[in-house]
Amino acid sequence: MHPVRIDSLDDPRLDDFARLTDVALRRVTEPEGGLYIAESNTVIERAVRAGHTPRSVLVQEKWLDSVLPLVADHDGPVFVGSDALLEELTGFRMHRGAIAAMHRPELPSVADVVRDARLVVVLEDIVDHTNVGAVFRSVAGLGADAVLVSPRCADPLYRRSVRVSMGTVLQVPWTRIGEWPAAGEDLRAQGFHVAAMALTDRSVDLEAFVADVPERVALVMGTEGQGLTPAAVAAADTTVRIPMHHGVDSLNVAAASAVGLWAVAHAQRAR
Repeated sequence: MHPVRIDSLDDPRLDDFARLTDVALRRVTEPEGGLYIAESNTVIERAVRAGHTPRSVLVQEKWLDSVLPLVADHDGPVFVGSDALLEELTGFRMHRGAIAAMHRPELPSVADVVRDARLVVVLEDIVDHTNVGAVFRSVAGLGADAVLVSPRCADPLYRRSVRVSMGTVLQVPWTRIGEWPAAGEDLRAQGFHVAAMALTDRSVDLEAFVADVPERVALVMGTEGQGLTPAAVAAADTTVRIPMHHGVDSLNVAAASAVGLWAVAHAQRAR
């Protein structure tokens, strides 16, 4: 990739970086346009290392020398401009120095993603990109193997998800799974015990569940408001709850995923 210095916003190749703060616009254009945004040197490096291809890069002058080696094996422009011009283009101050428009890789099949997995997380209809990114970071840090996201779940490759995850959405295998009950049947066909994190009359405490933890577990987490849908709960083999105190009924989904993942992963390793 080669530097292209800009002093205006007339180049149509800059459109990839325009209006990045418009959440509704990015939700439409990123998946359908086959692009996602990688923000910061660290995330760009992880994206390239994961085999993703940059289409173009936008960088502040002071970060140019550190960015060029990261994308040296690819073709395309590395746009360099003043801080004021880049802020006018993107709609925000580029504190992290560089952003790249990356081509989206084709999503693999569920069977390919979970083939060698013992512990996967299923995210049902989680709409907050920050929570999605935080779950991916927990998955990577706590040693789970993959993430499966429902058709209505927020995009893991949305800019905020990638940033909050510290780029781990580019390292953790993931793909989209279908609707319930077919999704549960698919997971059981792959040998998984489907464990739904939900508050029901039949829920067992997490400690009791991991005392006899299955060999392969799909841990299903629900949306921020109502939690899991009745269809997801009905499709599960077990419903699991985290015991709470002081009148608190549940944790934020990102925190709950970390607790559940640690407990199940620890128990599986001790088998």
